[in-house]
Amino acid sequence: MVALVLCAALTYGCQSKSTQNKSSETVVDTLANTTFESQIDGKEVKLFQLKNEKLTVTLTNYGARLVSLNVLDKEGKNTDVILGYDAAKAYKDNFNNYYGAIVGRYGNRIGNASFKLNGQAYQLEKNDGEQSLHGGTNGVYNKVWDLLENTPTSVTLAYTSPDLEAGYPGTVKMEVTYTLSEDGGLLIDYQATTDKETVLNLTNHAYFNLNGAGDTSILDHELQIDANTITEVDANLIPTGKSLPVKGTAFDFTKPKAIGLHIGDENAQLKIGKGYDHNFELDKKDDFQHVASVYAPKTGIEMQIYTSEPGLQFYSGNFMKDSDPKGKNGKVYPYRSAFCLETQHFPDAPNHPNFASTVLKPGDTYHSKTTYRFSVR
Repeated sequence: MVALVLCAALTYGCQSKSTQNKSSETVVDTLANTTFESQIDGKEVKLFQLKNEKLTVTLTNYGARLVSLNVLDKEGKNTDVILGYDAAKAYKDNFNNYYGAIVGRYGNRIGNASFKLNGQAYQLEKNDGEQSLHGGTNGVYNKVWDLLENTPTSVTLAYTSPDLEAGYPGTVKMEVTYTLSEDGGLLIDYQATTDKETVLNLTNHAYFNLNGAGDTSILDHELQIDANTITEVDANLIPTGKSLPVKGTAFDFTKPKAIGLHIGDENAQLKIGKGYDHNFELDKKDDFQHVASVYAPKTGIEMQIYTSEPGLQFYSGNFMKDSDPKGKNGKVYPYRSAFCLETQHFPDAPNHPNFASTVLKPGDTYHSKTTYRFSVR
């Protein structure tokens, strides 16, 4: 049985309330006086929780983000496997960490913070040197979304991005639905429409550590990715348009291996990223299929990833540092203490006609889905 839990604090002093036959407005009204919640940009930031026998997922409408994801380890211990903060204000103050957020309008990087569409040039916000990253400083991760719908198994959040917000054309109405499944899965389903031709590439930016958030390293995690090529990047981590084979290199995760095994190899691409920060070009036969797995021997927790997307950005926490603001329960998140596996279309695709298109046209519906499924072994 899965229940929507209305959370009173991040210490999980939560009371389960039946939400069946209740409106979304009623649910919002019952969420009050928590240590997490506040107002951002004049809108109420709320905390929600979904729970079943295998997963407990806490999320917020600020950035439609995951706040915690608790899984039972091989000893039956409840383990929070994603990084985050104890209060909405901390997410706002440290927005460029993107912890657990839906990022966009364009997840990942766009070179020179610009692209052309139908012959017209669009200038985006620069927030990564001369590049635009995850939608710029005005991205959807930095917005308070509306609670659109809730059921005993899911929460749907919605945001309307106005025309030319962060430089992107078109008024885009987007929704994201988080759904728990009885087999230990968390499904993230994205939908969007536009009134003007635009580009769109949404993804979730959870930072994972399957040993538990606050554990000092992810280098012992065993990673497998169904990809025979990566997207080559230049010195600014912008794709060159060329694909590189992974066979015989540090990027070969076609069979499971420890993340730390070859992360220090002499490799030009590793030097540019200061580790792994690359798009893996997934080998896919079906629209929605298994594409990757991660296993932590220490806890026995395994995560399987399924997606409809053609790419997977693997980031090994290379820019994390001990001096970063402390996370949940005062924990420090040091260098390479988390990884990201972001399902996506390719970085800078609007500037590369040979990449799968990210164009969304009026009358069409953007649809993307990804499942993170957890188990122990």
